[in-house]
Amino acid sequence: MASKAKNSDVKVLKVKKMNRPFGAVDVTANLKGAVPKAATQKILVALAEKGEIVQKTYGKTSFFVANQASIDAVPADKLTELEVECKTVEDSNNALAAEVKAITAELSKLKNCPTDEELEAEIANTKKGIAQLTDRLVPLRSGAPLISAEELVKIDGDWAKWRAEWIRRRKVFMTFWQLATDSLPPQEAEILLEDLGMEFDTTEHKTLEKGPVVCYTGYKCS
Repeated sequence: MASKAKNSDVKVLKVKKMNRPFGAVDVTANLKGAVPKAATQKILVALAEKGEIVQKTYGKTSFFVANQASIDAVPADKLTELEVECKTVEDSNNALAAEVKAITAELSKLKNCPTDEELEAEIANTKKGIAQLTDRLVPLRSGAPLISAEELVKIDGDWAKWRAEWIRRRKVFMTFWQLATDSLPPQEAEILLEDLGMEFDTTEHKTLEKGPVVCYTGYKCS
């Protein structure tokens, strides 16, 4: 009998403490199976009959909840005090959340910034570039004569002459290459090209031929 009374007390305390509807299965599970479900159901019904808890039946299922009449009500002034405290805590949480958000954003910015080592390397490269550009300005600052118009015309003429020669030789090569490799599979043609130590124009060459240096200076783009 002492054990049964103890189980009853435990169940009452459990239901009152949680103050929400419980079924026999819930109580048994919370007690880690210490009391069988059937015994739990009987004890809960007995407690409900004594008025210590309230039984609610929905269909074939019964739920038990603490008797609200036996629970001490919180005074109005205490409720007001708790509401003020809750509001204060909520405002504090909002302020802290805003602070965390601002700090997180600042941290993200700092992570995207270069490190001290990266800044030092960038500064060193910048100083090196400045020194190189300064060296190029030395002849101009010393009054050294710039290239003359006649020299520019000669350079331009030489460039046009040798570019035309390069185009002519490329056409000759392409003609003979097509004759020599017409019957070869592509893979063997590549091996032959490598064995002869020759190579076709690279992407950079093709880009240069279609660039402003050629197309917008009066020369025909190849």
